[in-house]
Amino acid sequence: MNIKLRFALLFTLFAAVTLFISSAIIFLLYKNYRYDDFYNRLKNQSISLHDDYERLGKIVSLHQLFTIEHKSVLPQEQKLIIAANGTVLYLYPDSPKMTINRDLLFNIQNSSGSYRFTQNNKQCVGVFFQKTNSYIIVSAFDSTGLRKETNLLYIILFVNIGALMLTALLAFLFVQQAFKPLVKLSRQMQRTTALNLTERIDETKASDEVQQIAQNFNAMLDRLNQSFESQKSFVQHASHELRTPLATMLSQTEAALNRDLTTVEFKKVLQSLKEEQNNLIELANSLLILSQYEKITFSYQWPVLRIDELLYETVSVSNNLFSTMEVEILFENTPLEETELLIRGNDALLKSAFSNLIKNAYLYSIDKKVTISINTEKQLSISFLNTGNQLSDEEVEKMVVPFFRGKNASFIKGYGVGLSIINKVIEIHNGKLEYKKLGENTNLFMVIFPFFVEE
Repeated sequence: MNIKLRFALLFTLFAAVTLFISSAIIFLLYKNYRYDDFYNRLKNQSISLHDDYERLGKIVSLHQLFTIEHKSVLPQEQKLIIAANGTVLYLYPDSPKMTINRDLLFNIQNSSGSYRFTQNNKQCVGVFFQKTNSYIIVSAFDSTGLRKETNLLYIILFVNIGALMLTALLAFLFVQQAFKPLVKLSRQMQRTTALNLTERIDETKASDEVQQIAQNFNAMLDRLNQSFESQKSFVQHASHELRTPLATMLSQTEAALNRDLTTVEFKKVLQSLKEEQNNLIELANSLLILSQYEKITFSYQWPVLRIDELLYETVSVSNNLFSTMEVEILFENTPLEETELLIRGNDALLKSAFSNLIKNAYLYSIDKKVTISINTEKQLSISFLNTGNQLSDEEVEKMVVPFFRGKNASFIKGYGVGLSIINKVIEIHNGKLEYKKLGENTNLFMVIFPFFVEE
């Protein structure tokens, strides 16, 4: 069963329940009204009969006068006047069809106003009059009211059946019309494949839920397309970078096999192969790190770290790796509170990112000097400055793309994945990486983090 049919049936079911409850209330209210109305008519008959009984006064002429003045006006009507001692003073018609006993008379006498009861499917009303010390009982069968009640039941039944059939038809037509945009979306989604991510769903000016689905789906396609393009570019660059050292190793191996080399020459070949193998290991490690970082997300379980302490520890390790490097750490302003230097993060990841930034600043600098400045005025920012060739605007746009290398990197070994790793680590910590040109030959890489907020 498709969703359109389910919606139509559900709508029809709700309408059926509503109609049934409404009809039941109407029928029960009418039934109760008919019941009370007929009892009131019987009570009025008993009061009228008592008035005449009081007016006549003489028992001798009762039967004749009642026969003339109180002819039956209700179906199967029967009237009785009973004295206080239980003697029947008047009975119409003559053949009794009602059971009278002391319990019944006791209930009539002790009731307030009138006593209602039923005998032989007939409604009965008994009234005790203190003035004449007599009981008057009137009974009848409400055939007209019951016939109207039955007709009302049939009318309600047929109206409900017709209303439900019409509701089901209208519900189906309504659902068909309401689901047209979704059917259109579904068809457009079916045409979207990994080879065709450029097609987009048509968007209208409406602000309904279907339009929101279309906008969200198009946004999702944009993200998927960007991800596929990035992955495609990554695979192409990775294949190219892997192919180059492998081709070099293969050519060196073939040349060594085709020649009779001395021990010294063999050692040179092996040394060259070792360098290429180390490059491959470094590249493989970089690719592994990138793939792992794609799966890592920010965690509130990470410890709270001081950014200046992380920088000092990273600089200490970098100085051991590059003995000619000069690093200076400065504070552009005095932090008002210690929390301005705090960040919730992963110690190893942040050190790795800072280490790569220091390494890049050192390798691409002219004077081998790196300046690190910390600013906490509006947000926590760490700037890495060096003196060297600056990146062009086109290179800045591509600097975090894996395997992209600028013109200033042509004489330095590397694979162009360092800034990609740095950017990913910074994004994991809800920060961002920016590049600025200062003057003619100064480069500034700035890492910006939001201020720490205690959870």
